[in-house]
Amino acid sequence: MSERAGVSIQAFTATEFVQQVQQAEDLGIGTAWTTIGGAGGGDPLTIAAAALTATSTIRVGTAIIPTWPRHPLAIASQAQALHQLAPGRLRLGIGPSHEPTMTANYGVQWRTPLTHLREYLAVLSALFEEGAVDLDGSHVTAHLRWREPADVELLASALRPRSFALCGELADGAISWMCPRQYLIEEALPALTEGAATAGRATPPLIAHVPIAVSTDRELVRDLARQQLGRYATVPFYRAMFEAAGFPMDADDDFPDALLDDLVVSGTAAEVMAGLRTYLDAGCGEVLAAPLLERDDRDGSITRAFEAVAAV
Repeated sequence: MSERAGVSIQAFTATEFVQQVQQAEDLGIGTAWTTIGGAGGGDPLTIAAAALTATSTIRVGTAIIPTWPRHPLAIASQAQALHQLAPGRLRLGIGPSHEPTMTANYGVQWRTPLTHLREYLAVLSALFEEGAVDLDGSHVTAHLRWREPADVELLASALRPRSFALCGELADGAISWMCPRQYLIEEALPALTEGAATAGRATPPLIAHVPIAVSTDRELVRDLARQQLGRYATVPFYRAMFEAAGFPMDADDDFPDALLDDLVVSGTAAEVMAGLRTYLDAGCGEVLAAPLLERDDRDGSITRAFEAVAAV
């Protein structure tokens, strides 16, 4: 099993999600991940439960569960149930997501998101490690005792150095998204290490979440990336990160070709496999490959991507 490479499941329904996780398991992929939209917008932890009970070895991760719509005790209770169903196979990734989405969809009062994430991590890690939490924070009040801890792996999303440092301090790993490779090496990894050193603990892994396409048609790959990833060019947090990484955005909110070529690993299956390995060689603990889907060959693009990831 490829323990250092996982795939983001691209499903329209919960049933399709489970089928793709089974496909990934059959290929020997270590982790199947659900993203914020789940299976066509379905609840990620619910479909994770279905996938875990329909498989036997593959781990299922969430990348990510948005924190604002759920209390951490609610997340913890769901994670505890999944851990009881499939011990050691749930990888719980949480994060604040982004202000435009959270305010428009849920009407949250967005403020101090890093403090918000810190308090969620504190609550969840206390329950998972000690089975008890007593916290009165600025975002969260949580008081609960379990009969016993639940040894659930706790991960968090990260975009800028301060969030990577927070993951180094409190999480079992950091999950990136849409970060240029050199930015991960020069900014994210040092921040993760610094946060861990501040807390007196070993540096947790950085999970590099990377779009991939098994295609040698560079223009097709760029077009797919603009169609499926273009919205991130308009999100302020991402724009700031791209500029910090040396890729200034233009006034039309369009991705420059150089940035897309950096963000997306593409080429033959062997070239995609080699490209993903460069992240591991540079110090990332894992890669999480997110297939770009060809409209006229959706199933084929998923299968080709899965096969390339299985070989990493």
